[in-house]
Amino acid sequence: MRINASRLPFFLAIARNGGVLAAADALHVTASAVSQQLSRLESEVGQALVERTPRGVTLTAAGRELVELAENIEREINEAEQRIASTTQDPTGRVRLGSFQSFISSVLAPSIPRWREELFGVDVEITEASRGELLRDLRSADLDIIVIEYDSGDHAPPLGPGVREIPLLDDPWKLIAPAGTLAAMEIVELERLRVPWLRVESSAATAQAVRRVRTSLGQAEAAHTYTDYSTALALVAAGEGMTLLPQLALQGTLPEGVEVADVPGLGSRRLALRHRSGRRATSQAVIAGIDFLRDISAIFQADPSTDISS
Repeated sequence: MRINASRLPFFLAIARNGGVLAAADALHVTASAVSQQLSRLESEVGQALVERTPRGVTLTAAGRELVELAENIEREINEAEQRIASTTQDPTGRVRLGSFQSFISSVLAPSIPRWREELFGVDVEITEASRGELLRDLRSADLDIIVIEYDSGDHAPPLGPGVREIPLLDDPWKLIAPAGTLAAMEIVELERLRVPWLRVESSAATAQAVRRVRTSLGQAEAAHTYTDYSTALALVAAGEGMTLLPQLALQGTLPEGVEVADVPGLGSRRLALRHRSGRRATSQAVIAGIDFLRDISAIFQADPSTDISS
């Protein structure tokens, strides 16, 4: 089987418009030209791609597979055109970017001066929100780019139609325990700890990680529940429990009464960028924003102490 890719736009037009005549109108060609391209494409594939009905056409199983392939090719071509165009002119426009507290405070906010310098024609609007809100706002097109978190040992949230995900960095989990809890241990063994695990607001990646680790050990939970990392550190410092926190949440000075330990097998928090990539080409501004976030995340992954402001 050898498919002539030049026929795919005709087939996409048929699938999107529901028939040969409507596709011909959309493409500004004759219906016979569209029918001819469809016939040749079916001959190349070796299977029927559509079923003709009085109301138009419906896709066969092979047709649905080919539509997915054609849309992927179309998207890649659109993105390539945008990237090529961006090499000859500076991107302009607006990017609405949503993320969560620790990524904004540790990675994104410090890099804003660099954004202003490198992407001087692109205005960025930053929104902090929960993961559920970020996913909803991306679906509704209220945000152009989101950066979300999830435990690497758990399933990623479903992508949804027309959404692409790009991994940014893996943020290792650290064990946070009251001072003196770990000092007597030459090697930290979680199963020997008798400190209860703090409860975590259920939608956070931290909740997924704590649940994964605590359940495997069969250890008890504390009575307290937290959402904010500063609350978690305060409760740990008070001796009320232990938890896991990502490395990004531990930048700066920690409160007294807290011990931090690297423990093999804890895994990491995955940070991933998501953006819409449907039938319309992604704007130059959004593509530039995606490339920028990938660059600064790679720098931060290599060395969290690096100054990413310039």
